[in-house]
Order: sequence, then C-alpha cells, then structure tokens
Amino acid sequence: MDVTLINGTTYHLFQPLLYQVATGILSEGEVAPPIREILRRQRNVDVRLGRVRDVDVEAKTVDVAGPGVSYTVGYDTLIFAAGSSQSYFGNDGFAEDAPGMKSVDDALELRARIFHAFEIADLQTDPADIERWMTFVIVGAGPTGTEMAGQIAELAHRTLPGQYKHIDPHRARVVLVDAVGAVLNTFGDRLSTRALRELHQLGVEVELNTKVVDVDPTGIEVETVRGPERIPAMTKVWAAGVSAPPLARRLAEVTGARTDRAGRIHVEPDGTVPGHPEIFVVGDLMALAGDDGRQLPGVAQVAIQSGRHAAGQIKRRLAGRPAGQPFHYFDKGSLAVISRFSAVASIGGLRLSGFPAWLIWLVVHLFYLVGFKNRVSAVLHWAVSFLGRGCPERVTTLQQVHARTAMRQYGDPFAPAPDTYTGSRTPVTSGG
Repeated sequence: MDVTLINGTTYHLFQPLLYQVATGILSEGEVAPPIREILRRQRNVDVRLGRVRDVDVEAKTVDVAGPGVSYTVGYDTLIFAAGSSQSYFGNDGFAEDAPGMKSVDDALELRARIFHAFEIADLQTDPADIERWMTFVIVGAGPTGTEMAGQIAELAHRTLPGQYKHIDPHRARVVLVDAVGAVLNTFGDRLSTRALRELHQLGVEVELNTKVVDVDPTGIEVETVRGPERIPAMTKVWAAGVSAPPLARRLAEVTGARTDRAGRIHVEPDGTVPGHPEIFVVGDLMALAGDDGRQLPGVAQVAIQSGRHAAGQIKRRLAGRPAGQPFHYFDKGSLAVISRFSAVASIGGLRLSGFPAWLIWLVVHLFYLVGFKNRVSAVLHWAVSFLGRGCPERVTTLQQVHARTAMRQYGDPFAPAPDTYTGSRTPVTSGG
C-alpha cells in the first residue's frame, strides 16, 4: 500500500502546547517536528507540501496548490484530516487585531506582540498609554483561553518583575472574556468554579456573559451585564471558537454531503462520506454523534482515534475482510492548566484540581509529544519555567509581528504557477 500525505506545512503540530510557544516557554520546534523526520522510516509514504483546493470525485483526484506549483494527485481512498480554522463568528476583520492560535505562525506572532507590549510600555510617559500597552485581553474561556490567560499572568507577576526600570509588570491587566457564564464550562460546575478561583488568585479579571462586538488596534468593545464597555488594550488574543476550513465546504458541494453550523461534514457511522465509501473524514472536520447521542467534540483524542479507525478500515478492505464497522469514541477525559502546579482534570467520573491534576497534565502532554529529543528538551524548559522564574524562549522579532500583514499587502511570492503532477492512484491523506 502506498500513501501520499499532503499537508499545508512542513511540520506536525501538537496544538495543545501552542500557547506555551506564544508565551516563551517552549520553542516552536518542540511542538512542531518536521513531518519528513517523523515518517522517515515509512518507505511507502510520499510527503508532499501543498494545500488541497478541489476534489474531483468522479476522476478520483485532488487538486493541490504548492509553493510555486500546482499539481494533482490520484487516489483510491481519500482521508480528509484538515483540522479546523479559527472562527470569528462572521467578524473576520477581528483577526487583524486579535490573532487566533491555530498555527506556529500565530503563536510566534503572539509571542512578539506580548513581549513587545512590555518593551513599548517601558518607553511610554503617558499613564494611559502605559496602561493600554500593559492590558492583555483574551477572548474565549475554554481550555486555550484559560491557559493563555494564566500564563500571561504568570509572566507579568512572576517572570518579568525586576527587569524594567520604568514600569512594574505586576500592574499588567489580564482580562479573560467569554459570552457564556462559566470558565471551562465543559468541565462541570465544580472544576469550573475551581478554575475561576485560581484565575482570580492569579490576578486575572474574568468577564463572563460578555459579548465582543468590535475589535480595533487600541481596544475591544464588549456588551456586558452592566451595558456596553470598552477595554483599552493593544494586545488581544482570540480563542473563542472554531469552524471547518473552506475545503470542507468544497467537499460537501462535490459529494452532496450535509454540513453542520460550523461547516463540519456529516458522515456515516464508519466515518465515510454518504454515498462515497472511498472518502473518510476524520477529526475536527467530521460531524458525528457518539454512543451517547451527543456530537463528538473537536478535541485531539477524537482526531487520533478516528484516524486510527479509518486506517483500520482501509487495512480490512485491502485484506479482503468486511469493513464498515462504526467508529466508537472512548473519552479519555479533559485537562486544562491554570498556572504552574495547578490544573483541572475530568477523567471519567474522577474530578481533580490543583497539583495532582497538574501532574497528570504533565505526564499526558509529555507522552503525546512526538520524538524523544523533544520530550527531553520540553522537560528542561519546563524545569526552568516552573521551578525557576526563567522564560527560555523570549527571542522575538518585528518580522513575527508584521509578516502576516506584509503577505497580504505584497502577495505570496510562491503563488502557484501552471504545472501539473499526476500521482499514482493511491490512498491520500489530506492535511489541508
């Protein structure tokens, strides 16, 4: 069996630790090892860089845009594992001033924005300007937003004090905003309350039942229970929702599949597209109810398990054995870090918080990091950050802040040119 892996980046991203790249704890290489290095021993895998633009279900080909070249790849079986995109709920203009955190580029841009905010605040003489630069707003009180808010608070209150002559990092404001009425609302009332208390102890201002109505370079407009308010802030982070990438809409069009409100594709119980048993959709891209009748969440374990299920189904077909078995998701639980040595964990009927939950978080995330070298490096960086007061990865550049704007202004220098590569009819895994 030959496999063609098409991905829009050259790396495999371990997204749960991306916030630690954004806050200078880990390097991007530790959470995003090269795909070719991971698969170097898989002789039957052809790794190709590019983003799938279209699918021809009749000819069984996918059209791909690579750097400076367009090409097509044929398939016998197609697996769509393109993940999810940041959702701004119809307000895509917010992305300019409130970046999301879905890629290494996003994390590096946020790292530069966060650390440059303190540097620029140190140069200001107007108290209002200082306050605006030292205010950080995170939109979304799910795991990503909560972890980000807690880590920025740790930077301000524990790592950076004593390093500036003209500002006191202790006075930084970290504001966590969400339209719902609870922090980590999927973890249950007990853990949600514990997380809220931990955030307050860190100095994080938590604004629940608060809807964002506008974002601009110098602040954010919200609707609260007290009425409309403005929070002056130069640094905003968006962690408030996900949606399927545009590729999902195109796949739905050509196959006639239904999609849900987030754009995810409704699939058969075995993970295939209705009417197209040769096309699997896995992970964040699929809309499928679990054994309890509830929609499967867009979490890493669903992606891992559904990917393994699809691979197992393909192997059964190739071996001439009956396939079509339904996918059964096993919920291994949820984890979220609040601060160093403090986390919350929901595992089956077990509810843990504080240091025991943090230890579980540490072991689980270390286990899922790809590569022995990355695990060793991550442990060393965690030791510096959690046991000491250091921040191992604080190097930032203006390029990280402005690169996205420059790409929009000047275009992509690697815009695809007319060229076609026709691959063999092999299974294709699409990473976007």
